[in-house]
Amino acid sequence: MEKMLFVVLIVCFAFGCASTPLKITSLQNKVPDKDYQVLGAGEGSAVGFMLFGCIPIGQNERFESAYGEAVKSKGGNMLIDPVVEENWFWTPFGDGYVTKISGTVVKSK
Repeated sequence: MEKMLFVVLIVCFAFGCASTPLKITSLQNKVPDKDYQVLGAGEGSAVGFMLFGCIPIGQNERFESAYGEAVKSKGGNMLIDPVVEENWFWTPFGDGYVTKISGTVVKSK
């Protein structure tokens, strides 16, 4: 019985999911205060799903997708003061996660 438990644990770790670290660029360390143009408030969202609680669909890239959508909503290239909101929903097939990012869209001069 112990061998079976050991094999199950090894299989779980061997087939686990991994992703690259999320990096949201910050204007504070890149551009002095007067080197950008404020374009207005932008908002973006993305959805990810965990099929049967273990198969990620759109999970790893949803933060980056929401950020990119927020920046593109006003034609800029960066957000200042980003706000991240997350909601989830349940289905019989798994859990869904909705990520919403909003902030002030700016464009470097």
